Amino acid sequence: MIGILLILVVLSSIYYWVLKAPMIQPELIWMLAGERLASGFHMYKDVVDDTGPLSAGVYWIIHLVFGKNLFIYKFIAGIVILFQVAYINSLFIQYKSFEENTYIPAAVMIVLFHLSFDFLTISPALMGSTFIVLALGQLFSQTVLQKEGSDSVLLVGVFGGIATCFHFPLVIFLPFLIVAGIAVSGFSFNQFVLSLIGYFLPIVFCGLYYFWMDALPEFIFEYFFATRIIDIYSHVGFMDVVVLFALPILLALFGYFVGAWFKLITVNQQKQRQLIVIFLVFAISSIFLTNRSTPYQWIILIPALTYFISQIFIYLTHAKALNVLAVVFFIGVPLVGYSWLAYQKNSGNLRSYEVKYQEKHKITAGKRILVLGDDIAYYKEASLATSYLNSKLSNRILKDFDDFADMASVYQEFLTERPEVIIDQESAFENLIKRIPLLENLYQKSGEDVYLLR
Repeated sequence: MIGILLILVVLSSIYYWVLKAPMIQPELIWMLAGERLASGFHMYKDVVDDTGPLSAGVYWIIHLVFGKNLFIYKFIAGIVILFQVAYINSLFIQYKSFEENTYIPAAVMIVLFHLSFDFLTISPALMGSTFIVLALGQLFSQTVLQKEGSDSVLLVGVFGGIATCFHFPLVIFLPFLIVAGIAVSGFSFNQFVLSLIGYFLPIVFCGLYYFWMDALPEFIFEYFFATRIIDIYSHVGFMDVVVLFALPILLALFGYFVGAWFKLITVNQQKQRQLIVIFLVFAISSIFLTNRSTPYQWIILIPALTYFISQIFIYLTHAKALNVLAVVFFIGVPLVGYSWLAYQKNSGNLRSYEVKYQEKHKITAGKRILVLGDDIAYYKEASLATSYLNSKLSNRILKDFDDFADMASVYQEFLTERPEVIIDQESAFENLIKRIPLLENLYQKSGEDVYLLR
């Protein structure tokens, strides 16, 4: 595994030391959430955002220990990636997915993690996919060993539920666990019920916590419902993501046919292939539940792509074809990612995704501020004041002029926290002042969209 670690370091270094991959807006959002939680506030109640409860807990711990440190996000992500790679490779060895005990799947998987620079940060998608991978491992054990015990069946559900508490789109794997458990792993009715109980346990515990914090309605609305009914953040176009994934998907399709045509497989291997195919279908389906259009949302596809692409290098015997495909994959996949990043940076297409700190943003340095809009670079050297972190979610409160309870709550929050600077890019605060004239006593306008505390 030392060689795998070396590949990870070398390929990642090109992104950050050569191409200077930028901080992305979601990273800054996660940092601000962690900072506010570390200040004694509570998610959803005091932080209006749809980050998963367990993900928010991780960002809270990171801020407590390391502060606002982007390198730590990359470092921890590297550890999580190495764990996933080692686990998947050991899974294929333990359950004889291929006849040979090989590190080829590990090498394939580490290369796939460098398809996009935003795979290499500790995103909710990365953390949640780790537990989906663990659940997949438990399904493998059921398939191969035909266990009668209940431990792995319970863990399948528990890992799936934990994944959902990290990243909501992974809720789509509940039907995956049901379909795969019954159709492939042969769950009995009792095992099926036990798995469902395990799945809902983490979610219920999170709900109980927010019930005690008097924030259960906010938790349910902001995490489970809100971002499914409001506009998503279109940071990266769908066609850009298709371009990124075109090569590995084509190679995965080729690997599937190589495995089907050139190799007779055992019954257990056939069940594993069925599991991976079903996994891939549900993984693609999860993309349609995402709240931000970004490449890292597609990270859940990597285990399935790894399985099929590995079959090329394990089963294909034609030397020249194998050498060509090895070059195409091991050089072509990272090169696609590097080229895509370089092109996006030079063309300015990353403007709505990266955090580009400029001279105009220095007005907020070292201050407690509120940004109402999409340009959140003002937060890079500042801290969040008030709970309104996610501007699209916050609008349901800040623009609900007919609800007197909401207006009273908004005024009380501004009166208590008093942001030193408000960046009003969408005229939300300007309209709020018209509705709550008392706010005009607290703030004076300075420039087109800047309000300063008097």
